[in-house]
Amino acid sequence: MVVTSQDNHTTAVTPPSGAVAATAAPSRRTTGSRRSRFAQRTAPTRSRAARRMDLPFALLLILPAVAGFAIFYAYPTFRGVYLSFTDFHVLTPPTWTGLANFRELVHDGVFWHSLGVTAYFVVLSVVFGTLISLVTAVVLHRVTRSTTLRGVILLPFLISNVIAALVWQWMLDPELGIVDIALKHLTGHSIMFLGSGGWAIPSLAAISVWKWMGYYALLIFAGLQTIPPTIYEAGRVDGASEVQMFRRLTVPLLRPILAMVVVLTVINAFQVFDIVAVTTEGGPANASNVLQEYIYRKAFRQFDFGYAATMSLALFALLVAVTFTQLRLSRANESDLS
Repeated sequence: MVVTSQDNHTTAVTPPSGAVAATAAPSRRTTGSRRSRFAQRTAPTRSRAARRMDLPFALLLILPAVAGFAIFYAYPTFRGVYLSFTDFHVLTPPTWTGLANFRELVHDGVFWHSLGVTAYFVVLSVVFGTLISLVTAVVLHRVTRSTTLRGVILLPFLISNVIAALVWQWMLDPELGIVDIALKHLTGHSIMFLGSGGWAIPSLAAISVWKWMGYYALLIFAGLQTIPPTIYEAGRVDGASEVQMFRRLTVPLLRPILAMVVVLTVINAFQVFDIVAVTTEGGPANASNVLQEYIYRKAFRQFDFGYAATMSLALFALLVAVTFTQLRLSRANESDLS
């Protein structure tokens, strides 16, 4: 309503009732938004307080794991790094020698020979182990679904390394071994698998492949189950054979799993010790003297723990470099499924 006065020329405007209601509504909405903003500010405060109350209980739960890691992993690691710079023979306190052990390592011919033998063993184990595990996993996935067969393939992995080495040592014995007897019937002569320089490392690599093949095949089999079946159906529609689908579909889609298997195989092969210690003890004539065997000899037979720690540190650095190089070259974080 508008009221006009001619004397003082003033005009008064009275808004209608609807306008009053319209102006009052934003006020209520403003109050509600302020309350919601206040609740949002106070909610994280209560959440942080609750987390502070849960922190002592969480620390108590992880304390055993942290203590175990510190005692059995962290302390021995830092202690080994320290001993690599000392002259330590157990019965005398360690004496700081700086880089003397590393200079000795550079000029140690036995160390470089052992490193070459270890690299030869790693190449055989990785190449044949990965190929056999891949083919085995594909057969289990594409041909048969027998649970019994899967268990039989996984069984060698459950056997102790020492037991596996002893069994194969008896089987490869040149006089009484079942493998030697079969070779005599087939070829007329026997082979010194573990007693000759040319056959020692291939025989040890074969034992290692047999021992770990089931575990790696199980990992690859799990990766195969993530591949959609429609991809293979499309391949069959296009007329692709099983071999072509294996090359063009299965292998590219398994790149992350295969990269992980290769990395695990390399690390496991570089750390081989028990199979060599039980079967050949580094012989004959250092033909199977892998790096771990040489480190063991230096530490527990010659009691030169300082130099053994230096070789262990060098092996650790080598494994880190090889692992990162493998992950970089194989593009382990990429998959053709993405």
